Amino acid sequence: MSLSPWVIFFASIFTNNMILANFLGMCSFIAISSQIRTAFNLGQAVTFVLAITTAANWLIYHLILVPAGLEVYRFIVFIIVIASIVQLSEMVIERYLETLYYALGIFLPLITVNCAILGVALFMVIREYSFIQSVAFGVGSGLGWMLAIVMLAGIRVRIEKAPIPEGLKGAGITIIATGLMALAFIGFSGIVNIQ
Repeated sequence: MSLSPWVIFFASIFTNNMILANFLGMCSFIAISSQIRTAFNLGQAVTFVLAITTAANWLIYHLILVPAGLEVYRFIVFIIVIASIVQLSEMVIERYLETLYYALGIFLPLITVNCAILGVALFMVIREYSFIQSVAFGVGSGLGWMLAIVMLAGIRVRIEKAPIPEGLKGAGITIIATGLMALAFIGFSGIVNIQ
């Protein structure tokens, strides 16, 4: 039985969240989550890149690599497609959203090596998704990633002035908050699993 694209879409946001279930894309997740606005903007950029790269990678994989018997090169091809889309996105953001470009800093080009982006491309191949399922998975994974980073940014803003022990300030409390968020999302795991 084939899963509906809607099931895959919602599952990739909640039950199979790239950050909270698979722990992919943690470096920029932790580094950029100190301000809600910046986290939201990075989440939008990641969602956009995931939507475009998932569709492009599916087409290239199924229309070029598989017929030519070159599936072994999927890692290299996926990374090249991701790097190209991120570079184009970076140029557009720098041109039209200069404030956002400087707020995201080094983490915008680092979307290229965000393991969540490559993970989505590889999961779509491993799980043998159709084109529509792959796009739903890519967009849902991006929205799930954005949801998680905005939630963490909201938590970090709220606890900024809280009386936290000195040893836990910064990365320590951020990792604890991420772990607690992941535990909360485990409650959704009984609804549907797309693995």
